[in-house]
Amino acid sequence: MSKWTQQQTQTQAKTMYINRDLSWIEFNRRVLEEAQDGSTPLLERIKFLSIVSTNLDEFMSVRVAGITDQLKAGYAKKDFTGYTPEGLLRRIMKRTGKMVQEQYKTFRELSRALAKEGIIFTDNADLTPNQKKLMDHYFHDYVFPVLTPMAVDQSRPFPLVHSLNLYLAVTLLREGDAPDEEPYFAIVQVPSNLPRLIKVPARANSVKQEFVLLEDLIETHIRTMFAGYVPISVDPFRLTRNADLTLDEEGAEDLLEEIEKELKRRRWGSPVRLEVQKGFHPYALDMLKEEFEIGENVFEIDGPIDLSYLMKLSASLPDFDHLRYPRLEPAYPYELEEADDLFEALRRQDVLVYHPYESFDVVCDFIEQAAGDPDVMAIKMTLYRVSGNSTIVSALARAAEAGKQVTAVVELKARFDEERNIAWARQLEKAGCHVVYGLVGLKTHAKILLVVRQEQDGLRRYVHVGTGNYNDNTARLYTDVGLFTSNPVIGEDASVLFNEMTGYSAPHDWQAFGVAPADMKTKLLGLIAREAENAAAGRPARIIAKMNSLSNQEMVDKLYEASRAGVPIELIVRGVCCLKPGVPGYSETISVRSVVDRFLEHSRIFYFENGGDPEVWLSSSDWMTRNLTRRIELMCPVLDPRLKETVIRILRLSLTDNVKARILTPNGQYVRGTAEEPAAPLRSQFEAQRIVTWKRPNDSA
Repeated sequence: MSKWTQQQTQTQAKTMYINRDLSWIEFNRRVLEEAQDGSTPLLERIKFLSIVSTNLDEFMSVRVAGITDQLKAGYAKKDFTGYTPEGLLRRIMKRTGKMVQEQYKTFRELSRALAKEGIIFTDNADLTPNQKKLMDHYFHDYVFPVLTPMAVDQSRPFPLVHSLNLYLAVTLLREGDAPDEEPYFAIVQVPSNLPRLIKVPARANSVKQEFVLLEDLIETHIRTMFAGYVPISVDPFRLTRNADLTLDEEGAEDLLEEIEKELKRRRWGSPVRLEVQKGFHPYALDMLKEEFEIGENVFEIDGPIDLSYLMKLSASLPDFDHLRYPRLEPAYPYELEEADDLFEALRRQDVLVYHPYESFDVVCDFIEQAAGDPDVMAIKMTLYRVSGNSTIVSALARAAEAGKQVTAVVELKARFDEERNIAWARQLEKAGCHVVYGLVGLKTHAKILLVVRQEQDGLRRYVHVGTGNYNDNTARLYTDVGLFTSNPVIGEDASVLFNEMTGYSAPHDWQAFGVAPADMKTKLLGLIAREAENAAAGRPARIIAKMNSLSNQEMVDKLYEASRAGVPIELIVRGVCCLKPGVPGYSETISVRSVVDRFLEHSRIFYFENGGDPEVWLSSSDWMTRNLTRRIELMCPVLDPRLKETVIRILRLSLTDNVKARILTPNGQYVRGTAEEPAAPLRSQFEAQRIVTWKRPNDSA
């Protein structure tokens, strides 16, 4: 390749693609905008501010950690978007630094707004004498007994600092030492098993609610731990370590044990980011930077480190519902609300469920009925992220104890849920379930449940496929679509899929499904190519795709090809998007929008016009390389015409949202809806609450 061609290719990469990690930062900025939006209820704004922090923690401990590892290994090759690891890391740190500054500016504004509502973050010095006395008692009764000061000197090496835990760096002088003596140094871990935000007993005749931070209370009493020394500075800090698991799956005799070992190793992951509070003592900062070898990845925080505690605050104020969104009561799907026997109802018709507007209880009820039904022979399902008190796991255990064949494909490598999934796996095995940990080298991310039942005319399969996890907690917070069906073709594909996941089975020619890594990408590329052929031939052509992320280069390039052929393409991508829309000669017919609102948009839905005979698919998969090549993923067609129309209506809502939708511009920036949008405000998540009305046969809207 000539030097000119290389330069042209590099210029094209930066012109035609948006970097995945820089795109993610833009997504987190959209979350921050929700915290800044004055039309959002105040406690909901606090919640969004918390989400910005937890999002950034995961990004740093996984994505930035991976880039840091590339740098340490001397990797300097550019990715398909034109960035080297060094250049990318420099831009990431600059942009996240600005975001954090903006986040804390927003925090100060929201703190003032909360104070006007009677919710006050206070300092120990501002408490009344009686309040101070009560907080002293709280410290000595509940906090002091669990604190452990850890000195650092020649005889006591630097203690292990856990990732994403809050600590206090204490700089001290011995009583009587001159101010210019070299100070002593110690750290104190802020207990993570105590409330971070402590409610202060109310002042006399006051209805205001006051809170102090646990680290501030400890700092007030710091001398109780260092008798004979004078603290000259007490500074909060937090370290982020590399949290990505590196497993030798092929060499592991027992995957569960290998993951448990790796989780312990995670405590010693290499440092990635150091957060210190503004005004940190220089001696203490030098100690930390030397110990962690952190370089320049130090964030100075102008406020409390780690705002994730605001999530609990938002949920813990029962008398402030006027500062929240109105409570949503999910409706039970009307097709099943009168059904005493869910199997009988599903023999008559397929049923589509749209969470959180429709209740996840129907999924739990279906599994519980299957567990107790003497005619059910087998239950098989995948479990990726499960709630802490799962009725589904309990029902599976009861079914196994009743003698049914119960198979659970539990994904032990679901990031940050590994320990919980290990516990569930052991509970299920103890009850007699067949627990499978998936295939070597692949995460099992498909969402599917299969029930095999003996009926008068033989065995019948009932299937549930979804876009989200079998988790009743997230089903109240995420928008996801689930499909119940007894369609025999889908049932046969479901059986084969479980056989592939649990045993030895040759690649299958799927009748209905698209399955990754076997053929889903090939099928999607073929569907996109078909639309391009139809457009070129003058037949109806259109693509609508809703997903969380679009970052696979081959998928992006195929969409560019379809656009050049004249296919109208409307993408609804919540988070990362590496495609640039509206670029002359490449993507003129492509639009990209992101909806960030009360609920996390999580459903993956694909629509292909197919020459006037539309196809609609539900999927567990985003269009990312990891989903298409390194995970077991599933996409399933919606065959019932009425349900297909409901799914199209869901897509149409997102495409006409002009309140919470942001439009991606060719320069990689997101802007609010343009003047071309409908004049009347339309907020898709609020309108979607009418889902039950849409689905009733007499709805003519």
